[in-house]
Amino acid sequence: MSTATVSLALRDSPLVADATRERIKEHARAIGYIYNRRAASLRTSRSGIVGVTVHDIMNPFYAEILRSIELELDRSRQTFLLCNHYDQVEKQRSFIDTLLQLGADGVIMSPAIGTPPEDIQMAEDNGLPAVLVARSVEGVDVPVFRGDDAYGIGLATNHLISLGHTRIAMIGGTDQTSTGRDRYQGYVAAMKKAGLEVLPSMRLPGPRTKQGGFEAAGAFLALKEKPTAAVCWNDLVAIGLMNGIARAGLVPGTDVSVTGYDDLEEAAIATPALTTVWNGQREVGRRAARVLLDRLNGATVDTHQQLIQPELHVRQSTGRPRERN
Repeated sequence: MSTATVSLALRDSPLVADATRERIKEHARAIGYIYNRRAASLRTSRSGIVGVTVHDIMNPFYAEILRSIELELDRSRQTFLLCNHYDQVEKQRSFIDTLLQLGADGVIMSPAIGTPPEDIQMAEDNGLPAVLVARSVEGVDVPVFRGDDAYGIGLATNHLISLGHTRIAMIGGTDQTSTGRDRYQGYVAAMKKAGLEVLPSMRLPGPRTKQGGFEAAGAFLALKEKPTAAVCWNDLVAIGLMNGIARAGLVPGTDVSVTGYDDLEEAAIATPALTTVWNGQREVGRRAARVLLDRLNGATVDTHQQLIQPELHVRQSTGRPRERN
């Protein structure tokens, strides 16, 4: 076969018949042929590598985003490299530097807390187009895909208000991220619209994990205002909080109502099943990867922030308020 046919087959070109492509690939495996990506990149100016950096892949929220990114990149035969930055700006910078040294085609980022816009602009100026997910950074003109956090938390807060709750605490999150600021503002807006007082003591910031939610249960139950419900930063915090409430001898969903956020797979099988807000993370990942690929192919893309509209999923962890001693 001609060199051109072999080359097209190894790149999965539709110009080569399926049977011929498989014969070529089988022979390549038999002789131990390895595609030289570095050599190909000299000709195409593309490495076929995309970087993805998130806070922590152990959080199922990011895992769902990553799965959608991977599925979309696979369709274009792009390989991705993953970095957990754990909100360490220097670790994120080191990863971006590595991508630039490797000649990566682009990067999808859920930026670390404190990421300066100059870091993202530096990547852009050096030929590494960026797309942001889950969090935004003011001062950079790149595509951003995330859920509408203020609207979503408003859905959860309004649901509790509609059940008759007036003393509602918010647990978890941080004002250091756009996500944290928007979710808290969504809670505040819903409370004020209902004519309810927003007490600073009813906000317990910080927790973002199950362990954090579990450890916050004591402080939540000790609040002198005796809240009858909690709006949680995410599902992990909510599930941890419910475990802590149960450990204290109360029944989540009966004695205390709890809402989560993200609608992770675990939410539906928790005990009780968690009322939560679907945040569109799979759609976020899919759109981010698609737009990055469009940028790599020279298309003009919309750099305005694009918000996925969340949906409230009501389950067993919320009910009418019950006073407790």
